[in-house]
Amino acid sequence: MQRRTFLASIGAAAVAIALPPAPAQAKAHARGACTYTWKNAVVNGGGFVPGIVFNETEPNLIYARTDIGGCYRWQEGSRTWKPLLDWVGRDKWGYSGVVSMATDPVETNRVYAAVGTYTIDWDPNNGAVLYSDDKGDTWGIAELPFKQGGNMPGRGMGERLVVNPANNAELYLGTPSGNGLWRSLNYGRTWARVEEFPNAGNFVVDASNPVLADNQGVIWIDFDQIGGKIYVGVADPDDPLYVSEDGGATWQAVPGAAEALGTADGNRTIPTQSAVDNTNGYLYVVTSHDPGPYNGAPASGDGGRIQRLATQTGEWTDVTPSYNPRGVIPGFGGITVDRQNPGTLMAATRNNWWPDEILYRSTDSGQTWSLSWDYAEGQNRTDRFVMDNSGSPWLSWNGEDQGPAYAVKHGWMIDAFAIDPHNSDRIMWGTGATIWGTEELTKWDAQGELVGEDEAGQRVALPIEKFTVGVRAQGVEETASLDLAALGGALVSAVGDVGGFVHTNLDRAETMINTGWSTGTSVDFAQFNPDIIVGTGNVHGNEKGHVGVSTDRGRTWRNASRVEGVPGDGHGGTVAITADASVIVWSPNNTEVTPVYSTDLGETWNLVQGLPAGAKVRSDRVNQSVLYSFSGGTFYRSTDGGATFTDTGATGLPTAGVEDFRAVPGHKNHVWLAGRGDTEKDIAGGMWRSKDGGATWKPIVEFDTAESVGFGKAAKLSGYPAIYTSAEMNGKAAIYRSTDGGITWVRINDDDHQWAWSGSAITGDPWIYGRVYLTTNGRGIVYGDIAD
Repeated sequence: MQRRTFLASIGAAAVAIALPPAPAQAKAHARGACTYTWKNAVVNGGGFVPGIVFNETEPNLIYARTDIGGCYRWQEGSRTWKPLLDWVGRDKWGYSGVVSMATDPVETNRVYAAVGTYTIDWDPNNGAVLYSDDKGDTWGIAELPFKQGGNMPGRGMGERLVVNPANNAELYLGTPSGNGLWRSLNYGRTWARVEEFPNAGNFVVDASNPVLADNQGVIWIDFDQIGGKIYVGVADPDDPLYVSEDGGATWQAVPGAAEALGTADGNRTIPTQSAVDNTNGYLYVVTSHDPGPYNGAPASGDGGRIQRLATQTGEWTDVTPSYNPRGVIPGFGGITVDRQNPGTLMAATRNNWWPDEILYRSTDSGQTWSLSWDYAEGQNRTDRFVMDNSGSPWLSWNGEDQGPAYAVKHGWMIDAFAIDPHNSDRIMWGTGATIWGTEELTKWDAQGELVGEDEAGQRVALPIEKFTVGVRAQGVEETASLDLAALGGALVSAVGDVGGFVHTNLDRAETMINTGWSTGTSVDFAQFNPDIIVGTGNVHGNEKGHVGVSTDRGRTWRNASRVEGVPGDGHGGTVAITADASVIVWSPNNTEVTPVYSTDLGETWNLVQGLPAGAKVRSDRVNQSVLYSFSGGTFYRSTDGGATFTDTGATGLPTAGVEDFRAVPGHKNHVWLAGRGDTEKDIAGGMWRSKDGGATWKPIVEFDTAESVGFGKAAKLSGYPAIYTSAEMNGKAAIYRSTDGGITWVRINDDDHQWAWSGSAITGDPWIYGRVYLTTNGRGIVYGDIAD
């Protein structure tokens, strides 16, 4: 393909839960393998979006990357995002962590993603650069000889991956862990280290902590298109910036960079992001004392600066905003330049935390700045825009405004921050939970100042016409979901970081379950009275109980009483409720806390007898007095409503690696268990079933391993419930279904729908034959229906 230069080239709607299909239709579908359609239960966001990249030459071509949930392409017609990495399978699950993206400004169909989730051994595979010639619809893979950190500290810095606009076959990649600067000369197909580049970085956050001990390395690459220079930011406070003036053949440290970028009020800092104004000849560099995304202010002084380098003269100017309503600036996250209006740029604070982040805007190349909000009349706050969270109502976090600390915030961890290069009115920014945006940005400049002084010299709010900022995360489903319960007409979920949801319409984002969970870990409902739902999750502090209870099908919730001796941080564990709702059993995720049971919906608790701490618990779906538990290779059963458990004496189960077990609706004493084999005990297989309450077990030999098991509407009247599992068969990890009680199994997903890892929970729908819901680690709550 002929190489072209930059200059030469210038000029699914989800289905709401419905009534069950007719038995004849269900029977027809049950005869063999069938095709599925896959969608998300809508949450809109739910995780960290560390990068948003606009193509510089094609309008409306926008990409977003997430730390564990893949990457997305914007669809202007529907104003939604399309997921691009659902094809990633369990064997390469780390490819769902996207550390950087690059969109080609010359051949705009080309896009690239640097992938790999951890630089430590949590991810067994090395990283890669994915390359696409069709805007991400299909991908090739260039494997790398080192790991990358899409979910490591510093993942919001960059972009580490870039296309050279003067020679779009050439790409550069900045790497962590001392691996230096890498380059491809053939559209990302092969890569080699740039041996001439002299500095691989040396900055670590905390050498004593394995997660924080990694060298942050080479952080970003940017291009001065006026002088043809290439700039590279490095995590080294003593030598933080390098430049090449001969197309990458040689590299020199930029004079004055250490003084400008390596210190801030006595703190050692690194250049975390950059932005170029190729009209006025400026390189803007943001510095921070920490790579983020979680850092707060340093022990003393400001945590970062905004420095401006005149690329033609080499002059450095500190253009840091001089004013922050809360005092010390903890550091800066994203920075962006308006390419339609040179001299206009914006920057975001990083982890200003209380009462909110601050967005700064300058229209004079950083000489003066205006703020997104300010104090007037003491602690009263005045704002330039209104935050509309109707696209994701849960973004209020079930809170209320408390003075200047609004329930709906600008966000936090704002590293992704980009003005549309084709439209000065559009900006998007990513946070730890969503994407915000507006198409009214230039109204900011007509507003003037937010505050002034009255006759007595007191600060007062000035009248301005506010514009609206709204959710722009539609289609970005990034939650890590941990457990599911399908009631029929409602889907209840336990979700990492955002607690959980009750969906009565899968096509609508809901408010979160109001229990104060930082992470939901387990949910259950009373089989004979599904209006009664219980859940548990991690909580902070010791004010609220971990267990939540709803008696109106999830519309309202209350926290059960706290259990003395259970620490407040974490420890959600598992929870079960008997089929008649008479007993709740809760097993905290704590190796020193005995499970407890309640006969009054969590008002009071009693110690369970016979169970070890941390044992998983489930209820029989028919027998009202029976519950089950598993721990360390031993299967337990209670016949007195959870007061006491005894070892069933079962043999042939693994001592470890059991991920899930569930009781079967409509079948007393039927239990299925999913896990892995046990080489020490010579136990093969990954799934077992019991028809006698866990006393004896039969292995399902088709599976090598299984992560989860669940049940849904039977294929025919009076038939055994459909069984669903996320499991591995003949070396292929996939979603499988059985309609004949586990005698035969068919795969129901395909290679385009694998979601990296989808193991912690799976369940069918009790009303709709064939519908299955499954959890993922970063791609939200996925559900599938048999295709018409």
